Amino acid sequence: MKIILAGYNFDAEVIEELKRHCPERQDVTPETLSAAYARISRDPRPVDELRAVARAEVERARRSNQNIIFKMGHHSVAEHAVFNFDLIGLSRLAIEEVEHFRLCSYTEKSQRYITLDGDYVLPEEIKQAGLQGVFAETIEIQNQAYRYFYERLREHIFEKYKEQAANPKNHPILDGWAKEDARYVVSLATRGQLGMTVNARNLELMIRRFSARRNAEIRELVRQLHDQAKKVAPSIILFTDPSSYEAEMMDNVREEALRLLAGRRKAAGGRKQLHKIRLVEFSERGDDLIIAGLLFSTSGLSFKKALEEVGRWSEKKKLDLVKKVFEYLEFYDSPPREFEMAFLTFDLVVSASCFAQLKRHRMMTLLVQPYDPALGVTVPPSIREIKEQKKFKEIIKQTEKTWRILKKKAGPAADYILTNAHRRRALVKANVRELYHLSRLREDATAQWEIRQVSAAMSALARRVFPLTACLLGGKDSYPQLYKKLFGHPPKMMPPSLFFD
Repeated sequence: MKIILAGYNFDAEVIEELKRHCPERQDVTPETLSAAYARISRDPRPVDELRAVARAEVERARRSNQNIIFKMGHHSVAEHAVFNFDLIGLSRLAIEEVEHFRLCSYTEKSQRYITLDGDYVLPEEIKQAGLQGVFAETIEIQNQAYRYFYERLREHIFEKYKEQAANPKNHPILDGWAKEDARYVVSLATRGQLGMTVNARNLELMIRRFSARRNAEIRELVRQLHDQAKKVAPSIILFTDPSSYEAEMMDNVREEALRLLAGRRKAAGGRKQLHKIRLVEFSERGDDLIIAGLLFSTSGLSFKKALEEVGRWSEKKKLDLVKKVFEYLEFYDSPPREFEMAFLTFDLVVSASCFAQLKRHRMMTLLVQPYDPALGVTVPPSIREIKEQKKFKEIIKQTEKTWRILKKKAGPAADYILTNAHRRRALVKANVRELYHLSRLREDATAQWEIRQVSAAMSALARRVFPLTACLLGGKDSYPQLYKKLFGHPPKMMPPSLFFD
């Protein structure tokens, strides 16, 4: 065996500094890795030799990449080239669009831990409509309210948790609670930043899809991403023009769907259903599907035979096998892939603040509708505790008045003015394995309160229909109790306490 570290990403400024102190060279590009790895299937030479050839003949490597991707259709070679981007000054609304791409990696500025300073994006669509005045005025009202609520909530929380506040080490946690609830009143135009790691294939997809968008901020983002990537890797960023499919398909679907629903919508009066969390579909015999998957992987039976066998078992017999899966499971472990055999679909109504965290679980199927003031807003319980819900709702009322003005002349760009408290409907389809990841992270005591409530409700519904395989759903903090209930003793490793010192 011979294992070689072929390359790794590091800061572009270091690359430029090295280039300045070295003779000019053409091989400072991730394209050579793509070209070398593309040759593995047909060239008998060792991979490290193929890399050396690609570095020595960069133009030939680029032609090879273009032929392999364009003519042969082997687009996967572009996945060996990886880019890191600093995305600075994007609106919260645009960040949601970026993070929709599930196979990239993101780390985002958190409004839970950083005090907001009032920066916001003024959309080009708002400027062209001549409405920047009312937009800026409403943003300033929201930002003043944020500063006011932050100070009031900070004082309230430090008083409420006086014992914990006596230890300065706990101050960041308490301060963060004030910030995360005060942020409900700020707009989706608020500037954020994130680090993004993306391979060339997914970057090309992002560029192509975003090129079809009408949103000016997204189009400027895609222009800059494209320009910078093409400078260093022109041979693997190829299909970037929006196709008719990307540009028109969903608009056509929307138009036809509304036509087909016209009579139904008129009869229903356009009323909004406000069930916040509903389980709308799930795999029939979900526990049996997962247990049959375990038999398939371990017994040599076909899946059909395994499912028939499990159908004859008692609940105790099924639980005995499930417990063997969970016996050595620690709080940081994931159940095996067999737990992907059963799915659940949830219809959720969540605030923008909650959605900002839900969207990070990108391996789930996540469909969303636009933000809709008709769905109401989510008021943090702490706002009620300090008896400031009237002021909070006044800000919302002013925001929605401005939104209606913007909607008439700026269309979808009106959503920039909506707050983190405003809601949207989301459809989430998750297998049981993904649900374990969601629940461990988002039901934990350190999680933000709204996503914690949503995740806990999803877990409760899952346990109702999959009582055997979903029995250990819960946050890291509750895992020892869940494990003890199943086995009669706690797990070997206890989760660390990050709540309070």
